[in-house]
Amino acid sequence: MEPAEIVLKITLRHIRPPVWRRVRVTSDMTLAVLHRVIQEAIGWDDAHLHEFEVGQRRYGRPSDDDWPGGRTLSESGLKLGALVDQNVKRFGYLYDFGDGWEHTVAIEKVVPIDPARQYPSLIAGRRACPPEDCGGVPGYYRLLEVLADPRDEEHAELSEWVGGEFDAQRFDAARLAAIARRRRARGRRG
Repeated sequence: MEPAEIVLKITLRHIRPPVWRRVRVTSDMTLAVLHRVIQEAIGWDDAHLHEFEVGQRRYGRPSDDDWPGGRTLSESGLKLGALVDQNVKRFGYLYDFGDGWEHTVAIEKVVPIDPARQYPSLIAGRRACPPEDCGGVPGYYRLLEVLADPRDEEHAELSEWVGGEFDAQRFDAARLAAIARRRRARGRRG
């Protein structure tokens, strides 16, 4: 495949209304790099294991500790352009095997690269990322319930845990961009 721009929509499954992000990437990007893009775009902390599921194959960081039932293939060996060439329209991304945050990654558009654009880039989104380690989808819904009820006995503790205000409806692209810049700066120093 000739180098191309790919527009992806990443949607967190089982959350209503949905949490999603639209990103612009390039076809030469590997799944390993896409993992970092998803972390920054959604707002996760990259503190847990992850894997991609493309058809019946799993991609991630292979190890001797692979889950029963199959072998994890290297995410560094698969480029997004290969998925386009195979006519893949969507695939899965699982983050945090304990909390089980499942995402759908949809390939929305493939167009020629625009030299005036920066890649990767976050181009749209809706709603805030659930807080890390809140207990997956059930824990997230419980957290929202408690935060909405100041009389709940857990309200003060969970409000402090999330750092004060948590607005699930707010999509803060500027905050996500600042987090991404700080992560990249740390990566260059380390």
